[in-house]
Amino acid sequence: MANLKEISRKIKSVKNTQKTTRAMKLVSTAKLRRTEQLAKQSQAYATKINTVLSDIAYKINKYRDGGIDNRLFNKIDNPKTIDIIFITADKGLCGGFNLQTIKTVNNLLVKYKKQDTKVRLRAIGRKGVDYFTFKEIELLDSKVGLSSSPNYELAALSVKDAIDDFSNDVTDGVILIHNGFKNMLTQELRIRELLPVQIDSSNTVDNDSMVEIEPEDDETVLEQLVQKYIEFNLYYALIDSLAAEHSARMQAMDAATTNAKERANELTLQYNKVRQEAITTELIEIISGVESLK
Repeated sequence: MANLKEISRKIKSVKNTQKTTRAMKLVSTAKLRRTEQLAKQSQAYATKINTVLSDIAYKINKYRDGGIDNRLFNKIDNPKTIDIIFITADKGLCGGFNLQTIKTVNNLLVKYKKQDTKVRLRAIGRKGVDYFTFKEIELLDSKVGLSSSPNYELAALSVKDAIDDFSNDVTDGVILIHNGFKNMLTQELRIRELLPVQIDSSNTVDNDSMVEIEPEDDETVLEQLVQKYIEFNLYYALIDSLAAEHSARMQAMDAATTNAKERANELTLQYNKVRQEAITTELIEIISGVESLK
């Protein structure tokens, strides 16, 4: 009977786990819906600011003698120092969500090492910070709490040093890496070169554009717009990453709930089998005792 008690205890434990994972799935689903809506709104703004930036840069490059002479737009063929900003979750229980980002960062470290390019890591999210700290890989900067609660002002402060270092020739590029939201069931790794800015000519409207600036102010406007562009793209990446995190956790908890249900069924069958064997053994003992009295 002691064996039956042990199996019964396991069944109760698994069912409690199943309740917990089901509740976590429901919470993640609700959070995902809210974050997904915010991500769509932020994406619309990010697309617009990218279009305006491309349009202004295109106009300056086309109509001014010598084009754009600004380091923010000049691609460097052999970078000596690169900043990598990467976003991971602050919490676990989301499957391989963080692993994809960390693996990509590790691959880039190997790639740039072969090119004799120094890489400085700027981590956002506890899981990434913990991983590279454990591996004793130096982090130039680390932020915990921002990936779980995206905030524009904090995002702007986080990326300010990276922008300043690039503008002052300390670094030759800034790369942003995060796992983004594609749909309810899929996350997509995103790697974006924030600096130098890549002008997308497909976003320009040329002469019909509504964007007009005074010639003497074009550099100032451009630099201010680049700063806003980078700040908001990081903020959008944080929201995009959070939506993907909720999606990954929802799937992980759904799988855990299914596994717990299957395990509970297996233990119930085992319990019934052991119980039946115990009853059969008792009946045999009773019958044997009766037979011995005859």
